Amino acid sequence: MEKRSFPRLGREVGVVGLGAWQLGADWGNVSEDEALEILTTAVEGGVTFLDTADVYGDGRSEQLIGRFLRERPNAGLTVATKMGRRVPQTPEAYTLDNFRAWNDRSRTNLGVDRLDLVQLHCPPTAVFSTDAVYDALDTLVEEKRISAYGVSVETCDEALAAIARPGVASVQIILNAFRLKPLEQVLPAAEAAGVGIIARVPLASGLLSGKYDERTTFGADDHRNYNRQGQAFDVGETFSGVDFSIGLEAVRRLAPLVPVGATMAQFALRWVIDQQGVTVVIPGARNPAQALGNIEANDLAPLPAETLAAVNAVYDDLIRPQVHDRW
Repeated sequence: MEKRSFPRLGREVGVVGLGAWQLGADWGNVSEDEALEILTTAVEGGVTFLDTADVYGDGRSEQLIGRFLRERPNAGLTVATKMGRRVPQTPEAYTLDNFRAWNDRSRTNLGVDRLDLVQLHCPPTAVFSTDAVYDALDTLVEEKRISAYGVSVETCDEALAAIARPGVASVQIILNAFRLKPLEQVLPAAEAAGVGIIARVPLASGLLSGKYDERTTFGADDHRNYNRQGQAFDVGETFSGVDFSIGLEAVRRLAPLVPVGATMAQFALRWVIDQQGVTVVIPGARNPAQALGNIEANDLAPLPAETLAAVNAVYDDLIRPQVHDRW
């Protein structure tokens, strides 16, 4: 697998990683055995970067990854987790004492002394401009609780505020064929600063897999059912904030662009990989076959310029009016 660098983390990772939200909750049930099979398939296929959070299944995702790490102590993995969503979302909650407590819990869940990368988990916007927050994060590095820190953001403005901070190693942001705004300023700024870009929601919650239609339904425990209007968290995390029916139409227009022998999902992932400044893309997988299919996007040839232009045209026609100015 192609390797790309996190300059401020001092590591290289495979360009296709694994997002582990679904190993915890909110995507329907994934059993412990299935979760470990997904992790095994991903790592044996070349994945070296795993992304989780302390709230995914109230720590279940971290714990499953921790078990996997114990079984494969020399796998050479980089595990990124997140913190900050275990308390009411007010800037005052982002204190050194809370950071230490959250980190201690994640270190226990993962079974490690030092966390590879800890990201603020889409905190209130004011947090990104608070000097004391970055001072506290620097203290965690000095205390060797964490090797590096980054942020997960909802908006491009939040990303740019974080990139300007000298200690930030990474920015995690929604980037896919339905979310083109980060290409304008965020990715160039991150590349210039040496900040890694972790591209999340690359398949727009599965919309860009091409497997859904107007008859598709989702379980009661699946955020694609209960968060369509942002009832539980930012609506941009579900289908990238795109109306489901409009998303289906956009996928139908994109389908003719898919290379022969590839799936729509692989095409969508290859689009992300091809964007200048992306370090790693982190699709989820609910079974080993999906994990393997995601990895195979690495093997596709870079998309030609006319294909990239066609993706932009679909975005401009259908998607831009819904999402571009919101995030």
